[in-house]
Amino acid sequence: MLVDYVLRGLKAGLVAGLAFGLFVALVGNPLVGLAETQSHDETGHHGEGGHHESVVSEAVTGAVSVGSGVVWGVLLGVVTFGLAYYFLEPTLPGASDTESYLLAAAGFVTVSGAPWLVLPPRPAGVEQGLPTDVRTFWYATMMVVGAAVCLLSGYAYRRLEPRFGTSTAIGGAALAFGLLGVPVLLAPANPTPGVVSTDLAASHRGFVVFGQAGLWVVLAGAHAWLVRRDRDGGPTAEGRRSAREGPQAVSSD
Repeated sequence: MLVDYVLRGLKAGLVAGLAFGLFVALVGNPLVGLAETQSHDETGHHGEGGHHESVVSEAVTGAVSVGSGVVWGVLLGVVTFGLAYYFLEPTLPGASDTESYLLAAAGFVTVSGAPWLVLPPRPAGVEQGLPTDVRTFWYATMMVVGAAVCLLSGYAYRRLEPRFGTSTAIGGAALAFGLLGVPVLLAPANPTPGVVSTDLAASHRGFVVFGQAGLWVVLAGAHAWLVRRDRDGGPTAEGRRSAREGPQAVSSD
């Protein structure tokens, strides 16, 4: 059964990764080119080369972007909607669509949202104040904290919902995310020594956030569709969950 979950996550990852790769190639790469042009203008240096080389370079960069997007989407799909979904499905609230989108939200917080609270996205080539090893440590730390907070939030919801209802449970689950502020207060600042246009930095940050959020939304949508398709032609969700929970879930005759 695990293989079926992994294959479903892989398929969702292919769809989302292709969409994300095309988004980067068509929107992100021109934005990076604009940043490089602005940097050259500010420093007084201008690149040289013919139009043919530029076209070839753009085509190669676009192909690499699409390929990288597919690889990234497949990785997220297999890990999150294959392995993680296999183990967490019995504990996720709501219908299958809700499960997929909740898991996508948790994935976004873990992989991107929580780390960005300490190390927000910055344009390529921008010098940063913290050394690479320190940034890596804090990024990994915030990923762990983000995952822990998401699990705590789910646990709070499951404990509160039967006693106090859905509204109170949602409020309690949301409060768990306040814990993300603790490591943020402890993390060192990461100043930017060089001069960066405010508009460019904001545009780049918006692009990165929108792109990653869109990737998770497409992942969740594709996964939810695949789950519905498989369940329409197979056992019910309740039957599969009972089978996953083992003999203790089977009532005695």
